Amino acid sequence: MQHIAFKINAPAIFRLRLAMLQSIWEPLMASPSDLPIPQSASAPPAPPGRFNAAAYLLALNAHRPAKLAYLDDKQALTYGELDARVRRCAAGMLAAGLRPGDRMLMVMHDSVDFPTAFLAALWVGVVPVPVNTLLPAADYAYMLAHCEAKAVLVSVPLLGTLNEAVATSGLLPLVIVSGEVADQSSFASLLSAADSVPHADSAATDDAFWLYSSGSTGRPKGVVHSHANLYWTAALYAQPVLGLREADVLFSAAKLFFAYGLGNALSFPLSVGATTILMAERPTPAAVFKRWTQHAVTVFFGAPTGFAGMLAAPDLPARAAVNLRLCSSAGEALPRDLGERFSRHFGCDIIDGIGSTEMLHIYLSN
Repeated sequence: MQHIAFKINAPAIFRLRLAMLQSIWEPLMASPSDLPIPQSASAPPAPPGRFNAAAYLLALNAHRPAKLAYLDDKQALTYGELDARVRRCAAGMLAAGLRPGDRMLMVMHDSVDFPTAFLAALWVGVVPVPVNTLLPAADYAYMLAHCEAKAVLVSVPLLGTLNEAVATSGLLPLVIVSGEVADQSSFASLLSAADSVPHADSAATDDAFWLYSSGSTGRPKGVVHSHANLYWTAALYAQPVLGLREADVLFSAAKLFFAYGLGNALSFPLSVGATTILMAERPTPAAVFKRWTQHAVTVFFGAPTGFAGMLAAPDLPARAAVNLRLCSSAGEALPRDLGERFSRHFGCDIIDGIGSTEMLHIYLSN
């Protein structure tokens, strides 16, 4: 089968985009040096040639095993528990017959099973392919065939749609279910391995995972990202621009299957040892407010439509009821008035960014 897929070199594209933008803005500014743009003292070092993103992220947090890494609707994982869970899941994937290079579709709601499975796949060289959980069966059937998935991880509420897609595709991938369901292989079975396995000896440029584009210009395109791309988005944006730190509690309205959400709730927090709140349900204002107030969220990732809905909500919490220090907005331009009204109410700024699936995260911010 001929694939429509693009492999992304993130640092090179960052430089290209920057050059294009400079060619536009520099002639328009009389004194660009007067702008209050922070300048990094030095560029972050490149990852080594042999680089496995999962091994790297877990090793960064090996000294904080008791620190809370994830809290979802049902359970919590410390960094030590996450490490052990990833290693067992990786061994379970190999025991189930998956091999390095195999694609594994992920049709999963946000829960601790998502980062466990994603990192476990990277650990052993299996290529995870997270996809939008709101798609119809026909789209899943196309993606199953297009990426030639050998396995599918699916959340229980999405199993009916997934089964329809599998039947339509004519393929027979291994279907593994996150949650309680009879007569299906369960995600818990992947975690039953007693021993861990060594991580794959990956190159920084090796295929790590796919993300599908929105398909606004036709069929969704498979965007192939390398192990190094997870490193670069955290090193170039999460830390120097957002200033994320270990004490932060992060919550993203954008789900993990989005490029935006994958950084917000996986590579970014793990790069600094922060805590992440995961939520399976839709990010309604009430659902977001509940997480803000119950879990003392310090950094929130949303979109303009969501911020507007929250400001209009009758149960908008008072500034004293939340612990926000920074918010991020992406997906569409943030209207100035909206950002200013939010800042006046909560006393924290919204940083507005432009990103894309191909770039993996935001590449330009206000």
